[in-house]
Amino acid sequence: MVSLKDIVPAAQNTINAQFILLDKERSPAPTKQGQEKSCMALVADETASVHFQLWGTECDAFEPGDIVRLTNGIFSKNRNNLVLRAGKRGRAEKIGEFTMVFAETPNMSEIDWVPDPNNSSKLVQGAVISPYSRMFPPRN
Repeated sequence: MVSLKDIVPAAQNTINAQFILLDKERSPAPTKQGQEKSCMALVADETASVHFQLWGTECDAFEPGDIVRLTNGIFSKNRNNLVLRAGKRGRAEKIGEFTMVFAETPNMSEIDWVPDPNNSSKLVQGAVISPYSRMFPPRN
């Protein structure tokens, strides 16, 4: 299992992680005819948080408080958002609920990733875009 603070964007990767779902979009984005619906969620482990994209039946299957195990996930851009998702080869499954230590910062989706000066085929963390999720701002 990888900690969320250690994930790096890539077109092909196999992220195995475990996290708690903190918040989820109430109304999924409208889809074009024939497309599966998708919705965004905020998830976290004890090291960081990230935006997690749910597809199709996943939108209804997961709720805030669920502990989720992701197998063979992908952390990459999708519609200009940097998101973690199961993708075609991955799998997200509920393994528990409510009890997990988590950290909401840093949010790995709110970091500007730049090419590594020593290896242009890899990305490294650049500037922090926002200290919290702009998609799921803190509630006061």
